[in-house]
Amino acid sequence: METLKTKPNFDINNVIDQENLAKLEALNNKKVMQIVIEFVSLCKPIKVTVITDSKEDIDYVRQKAIEIHEEEKLVTEGHTIHFDGFFRMDYHDQARDKANTRVLVPNGEYMSQWINNIDRDEGLKEILEIMDGCMEGNECLVRFFCLGPIGSKFSILALQLTDSFYVAHSEDILYRAGYEVFKKLSGSDRFFYFIHSAGELIGNPPVTKNLDKRRIYIDLQEDRVLSVNNQYAGNSLGLKKLALRLAIHKANNEGWLAEHYFILGVHPKEKNRISYFCGAYPSACGKTSTAMLPDQTVVGDDIAYLHAWDDGYAHAANIEQGLFGIIKDVNQDDDPVIYKALTTPRETIFSNVLITAGFPYWIGDGKPVPKKGVNFSGKWRKGKKDENNKKIPHAHPNARYTIRINELSNADVNLDSPEGVPIEGIFYGGRDSDTLPPVLESLDWEHGVFIGAAIESETTSATLGAEGVRRPSPMANLDFVVVPLGKYLANHRTFGNNLKVCPKVFSTNYFLKNKDGKYLNGMLDKLVWVMWAEGRTHNEFEAIKTPVGLIPKYHDLRDLFRLYLNKDYNKKEYEEQFSIRITHLLEKLDRVEGMYKKDKGIPEFFWTLLEDQRKKLKELRKKHNTEEISPFDL
Repeated sequence: METLKTKPNFDINNVIDQENLAKLEALNNKKVMQIVIEFVSLCKPIKVTVITDSKEDIDYVRQKAIEIHEEEKLVTEGHTIHFDGFFRMDYHDQARDKANTRVLVPNGEYMSQWINNIDRDEGLKEILEIMDGCMEGNECLVRFFCLGPIGSKFSILALQLTDSFYVAHSEDILYRAGYEVFKKLSGSDRFFYFIHSAGELIGNPPVTKNLDKRRIYIDLQEDRVLSVNNQYAGNSLGLKKLALRLAIHKANNEGWLAEHYFILGVHPKEKNRISYFCGAYPSACGKTSTAMLPDQTVVGDDIAYLHAWDDGYAHAANIEQGLFGIIKDVNQDDDPVIYKALTTPRETIFSNVLITAGFPYWIGDGKPVPKKGVNFSGKWRKGKKDENNKKIPHAHPNARYTIRINELSNADVNLDSPEGVPIEGIFYGGRDSDTLPPVLESLDWEHGVFIGAAIESETTSATLGAEGVRRPSPMANLDFVVVPLGKYLANHRTFGNNLKVCPKVFSTNYFLKNKDGKYLNGMLDKLVWVMWAEGRTHNEFEAIKTPVGLIPKYHDLRDLFRLYLNKDYNKKEYEEQFSIRITHLLEKLDRVEGMYKKDKGIPEFFWTLLEDQRKKLKELRKKHNTEEISPFDL
């Protein structure tokens, strides 16, 4: 570990009483004690409180968050509101800070250009100086959690120090308590740890003042994340996307997968079975709507660990027990399960929405927008603008909710299974208006890795800059990968090839348009694509082989549309959706090649697959003498 300069004559007994010290000593873990002493000395809180798994301790966190106004109670029992820092629409603490989230890289070690990094020595010097005294005047909480089900080989333990009661309360909803599990480490130092401070606070509610000194640094060498001058959960809750980065590093050195996956239980009609799928989609590409398909069950919506299991399958476990979800557009019609959970009594934290008469309102909730209330900008009224004359919406587009999965009516029975669930298939999807069909199956596992590596997502009107620009998003995980992409892809290939029962891999595309710009997918059509994939994993449907994958036959989709959506599906729709668009597919291969040629060490199988697809697409074009080939001609 790094040795920190400690406060002269520092004595932990000055800030921690005997009761809390005894809680630390009961763990019999030198590394835990060392971390607490060193970072308490550096951050200089006025008090240290150790939180165990007891109801009394956890209630203290929840009550104190309200007492110091990091959260406020709402009318509905169990509901609270939290506001993150806001100065103006382009300067706030209400989203992940990508620019200041960096991986600390030792001198001379290669890191892909896509990964935001900084020299480890330089980065540590900077952030430790910023953190010196960052908790002055505040209470430091020492927390213990388990990433994954208790008593499972999936699970990784996590220690967090934070001076934010909102952060600590959120973690109690999102993660499984781990103090008692830490006792079973028998002194081992094999755990992740996270040091967070909101820094100097201003206002009521108290929010981070010095956003210009916001830093989130990932130290792979120490399995830790140091985060300061922020409250937004994506930057401050070390156990979420920050822990995902540490887990990706660990997984790629140990031969398993840590991925940005949902885990979905698929329940086909007229079949007495459940099939589990994982799926990765960039933002605004259908991840949540797929994970929450009607009449199916959810194990997790965000992060999964995958290990080879004794039965020959890859098993996946959700490392979380809760949802930290984007609340925008959650409404009664489109998201009935989540909407019901958010509008009935239960422990729920809303963040950055509008509060009027003690009730929350958010963008796209299906209700009339109140003319006034309180939101992240303080007292709000319709038409309010920031100091740059930019309109302030009633709720932030990235406003969130935090809730336990087991509060949802569609929670899967195996949510907490120590064995995880066996994975039959993996979905990858992006936003693509003109290239890929709504669903296709990879030719084999290696081709499936290629499909995941080739995910792209088009920018929309919600993104700054031009619309329709395709951005690469390998496995929808590019923001979080902390190993060279070549190593990442090679680990995927090896993982699947070593399984006795390899998951089938599917590409989905919910955003295909015709030449007039009209979407060719209906909102619920994705249920049919998922059910076709489920049937393919049980060898119930035949498929048509193309150079880019296996596509459905018309009569199978026709029957599925009738069974699941009570909808007629005609041959014209099928032909429009599943024609092979040669030019667009070749252009996509060119873009993928251009991206990966900028990196070092991309495995040979990747280039072989790319060239093989390019060759076969050109042969297909020559054979049919057309740029767009009907599935009926294949």
